[in-house]
Amino acid sequence: RNVMNNPTFDDVLAGNQRFAQSYHEPGMSGRAAKHLALITCMDSRIDPLAVMGMDAGDMKILRNAGARVTDDVLRTLVLATYLLDVNRIIVMPHTGCRMAKSTETQVHETILERSGVDTRSLEFRTIDDPLRTLEADVQRIRSFPFIPDDVAVAGAMYDVETGLLTLYDF
Repeated sequence: RNVMNNPTFDDVLAGNQRFAQSYHEPGMSGRAAKHLALITCMDSRIDPLAVMGMDAGDMKILRNAGARVTDDVLRTLVLATYLLDVNRIIVMPHTGCRMAKSTETQVHETILERSGVDTRSLEFRTIDDPLRTLEADVQRIRSFPFIPDDVAVAGAMYDVETGLLTLYDF
């Protein structure tokens, strides 16, 4: 269904028009120029390229609620390591994450109260202990049989109030 005549996305299209006026195709290959993949949260306070001091094309960025290492993240990391020159991976959740402020049950109840939708068939993967969860997610990548053993994997916590990273090598 074409939404071109729907004003819901007018700001997006206007922003894209401004972008396209000064856009020049930089000739990037689609590979990770800095050999890095970053798994981070979808939180809109995080600008992954700026946080890492990198530019477009430097790294692969995977985002989801809570910066969790899901099956789809693992699938994507396999492709990134074998096909897109990734040999370093950082899992980077952040302080003040909504996924660490509620239990799984509380999230389901909140959605049910706000919308009447029963989401109990979904697993949201809330976080009860951020550092322990980060360590488990880093280990999940390290132990995944399809990720090459020579790929460096680390965890980092991003502080949304200071902009600083704390790197962990569990």
